[in-house]
Amino acid sequence: MGKTEIESPHAAGRPGLHPMEQLKERLALITRSIPKGSEIIYIDYPVHSNGGDILIMKGTEAFFKAYGIRVRARYSVLDFPDRLSVPTGCILVLHGGGNFGDLYAKHQLLRESIVERYPGNRIVMLPQTIFYKSELNFGRTAAIFNRHPDLHLYVRDTLSYEMARKKFKNVKVQMSPDMAHQLYPIDSPGPADAAGTLFFLRTDIEKTAEQEKLEAASGARTDSKDWTSLYTAAERKALVLMMKLYRLPGTQGLLRRIWYRYSQFLVDKAIREFGNYGSIVTSRLHGHILACLMDKPSVLLDNSYGKNTSYYQAWTRDVPGAELSAAEQAN
Repeated sequence: MGKTEIESPHAAGRPGLHPMEQLKERLALITRSIPKGSEIIYIDYPVHSNGGDILIMKGTEAFFKAYGIRVRARYSVLDFPDRLSVPTGCILVLHGGGNFGDLYAKHQLLRESIVERYPGNRIVMLPQTIFYKSELNFGRTAAIFNRHPDLHLYVRDTLSYEMARKKFKNVKVQMSPDMAHQLYPIDSPGPADAAGTLFFLRTDIEKTAEQEKLEAASGARTDSKDWTSLYTAAERKALVLMMKLYRLPGTQGLLRRIWYRYSQFLVDKAIREFGNYGSIVTSRLHGHILACLMDKPSVLLDNSYGKNTSYYQAWTRDVPGAELSAAEQAN
């Protein structure tokens, strides 16, 4: 028998509560899998320039603090040890996001390796979007996951839920908003009468033809920004250096403390940039989520495999000022 279950994303929240507060409250359902006061190991936190993943990390840490969850250790994909002794009763908690599938192999291989190596511990995967180019790869993941007796997977949209429901017959699958919603509200540091539109658009493998049309029509190609272009050359070099140092044995404790402070600096820089504009047009899911966290109007374009539209339809369509682009609505 499978153990999948689902609740309606639009179940009514407390009367009069702001939709973003409702989404933040919905994250509490994760305590069904990670009870308050649990001892955990947090795995695959990001050490790279993607500000969306960093926002997820900050929201995850805020969630742990809010619910009294004790973090025994933290590991990124760069420094997870070949052999790790995990006490009985300690829960392995994997970072959420959009790297579940075969687009970002190193994160998926770590995820599958942990499921294989720790059958005696509960494993919880925080809210993810699932995407596979290869059905064969998806089947390989399912075979690994279905052998684990206590595996919990949270997904961020109905498409991911349906995919998981069909493949993961022995996994407890539930829907949840993204962990970054735990950060609501974020005060905007910009002027109260901030005007103009920030085009915050993908420059990677997930950009779409619709985005390219928008860039050509609006001139956004020349003045749009993405996560990495928010940072100076020196800030990007510091990031690359940190990623290299992370691989050196015996340095992780110190480097993690430095990285957590530096990553907060990067988040704060993004918040300041968003605060300088009256509205946001973005194909970055966390450009959209950050705008919602700051109560800024935003228009969301899709990514290459429908992640953004699926997320909007599941969670943020009722958020004041949040819109899906006309092109996505027509599809």
